Amino acid sequence: MDTVIRDKAEYHAKSSADFDRHLSSGDWTERQRLALACRMLAEEGHGSGLAGQLTARGPQPGSMYTMRFGLGLDEITASNLLLVDNDLNVLEGDGMPNPSNRFHLWIYRSRPAVRSIVHTHPPHASALSMLGVPLKPSHMDHSMFYEDCAWLPTWPGPPIGDEEGELISGALGDKRAILLAHHGLLTACTTLEEAAVLALYFERCAKLQLMAQAAGTVQDLPPAAAREAHDYRLKPRTIGATFAWHARHALRHGHGDALD
Repeated sequence: MDTVIRDKAEYHAKSSADFDRHLSSGDWTERQRLALACRMLAEEGHGSGLAGQLTARGPQPGSMYTMRFGLGLDEITASNLLLVDNDLNVLEGDGMPNPSNRFHLWIYRSRPAVRSIVHTHPPHASALSMLGVPLKPSHMDHSMFYEDCAWLPTWPGPPIGDEEGELISGALGDKRAILLAHHGLLTACTTLEEAAVLALYFERCAKLQLMAQAAGTVQDLPPAAAREAHDYRLKPRTIGATFAWHARHALRHGHGDALD
């Protein structure tokens, strides 16, 4: 059999077309997607009591959907989400938002293209944040963070004020992700699916980094290949299909009530 040799760009173009034709991100409402994102993260060990917040822009300017304070990730449903305004006043739903959601408002104001933010305190990312070590993607699976993850070395205390919002949004800059010292991880993306998937893989990246650091020195990815892999891993259809798989996994493992 003769081997056909083509430029790699042709294969990128073909795979993108195939992804668009064959891959789906699921048929759920925005509220259901946010609830499923919470359950996916809970299933992967991101729960830390009442800590962490997931938000998505709401239907009217200056509004966002968020979790009701007092509920953990594994308790969020489409119906118990809150819709709040740009000062955290509740527009729809019962209960109160987490006061720490205030720093999300700063990110939304400074990044108009961002549609969703995920912030959690999972164990490995939190451990990395305690060491004062930035996230270092050194595996193909985590190349979406290559040159796309910021590091905030200063811990400002509980992020319930405007000062913390200004600090965190400034440190994030134009990146999709950030590791917050003595705190946890955050992703800010143009889709809810991307924010949720990146949060899942952020924690996996941190876990691998800690394992590798315990055995030796983590090697750098070659820049050109890493940038290519970054863009490949972030193809919207691939992200959507990855989100859908994790959502189906959560639904198969006792989280069916999320859709209520």
